[in-house]
Amino acid sequence: MADEKMIKALLFDVFGTVVDWRTSVARELGPFLEKHGIKDDPHDVANAWRKKYQPALEEVRTGRRPFVKLDVLHRENLETLLADYRIDVAALPEETLSDLNLSWHRLQPWPDSVAGLRRLKQRFIIAPMSNGNIRLMTDMAKHAGLPWDAILGAEVVKAYKTSPEAYLRTAEVLDLRPEEICMVAAHNSDLAAARKCGFRTAFILRPSEYGPAQKTNLRAEQDWDWIADDMGHLATQLNCPA
Repeated sequence: MADEKMIKALLFDVFGTVVDWRTSVARELGPFLEKHGIKDDPHDVANAWRKKYQPALEEVRTGRRPFVKLDVLHRENLETLLADYRIDVAALPEETLSDLNLSWHRLQPWPDSVAGLRRLKQRFIIAPMSNGNIRLMTDMAKHAGLPWDAILGAEVVKAYKTSPEAYLRTAEVLDLRPEEICMVAAHNSDLAAARKCGFRTAFILRPSEYGPAQKTNLRAEQDWDWIADDMGHLATQLNCPA
């Protein structure tokens, strides 16, 4: 276990680590799907939307596409998703499409997230380091009561995780050395990329992020600096007051 006294800031993956995107998006998709006669489980449709996420990011990470905000990618993926379900996107009101896309701004936190973040905030700078854009992260924080000290992430540094630039430029923004920052995530790949850039790492177990059939990130796959069952457990390990 690393010495937490070296750490000045905790940066958090958000989708899946801090918030339960699958349940939240499914709840918002449900009435729309019912109205359009789609009988698929809204949770499965939410998973299908999310499945388009990494390929869209990869287009930007590889340089095949200039940087665009995640809201733009989510909207494009939504239109493709609806077409997959044979819904005529062109016939839908813009207000309907926009509101569906904004469901990502209204995600609910995991039950332990807010209280855990408040404890961690007592000792460290805490901020999202998400692929979500600034307005998305700000709206989500307001909606879910997330007590961030700052909004950081892809739009700030114009790079998507897991590109090294995403981590290193964020350290520069904070005026901190990489080893003074701990990346907190429920995804081993995010932590591996952060570790290569010199960050400390903390794994939060979220075994139901993708639902009961989840097959990935069910355990820590490396000897991360801290491994926790939830946000409160991490706060205890980092000696944050209850």
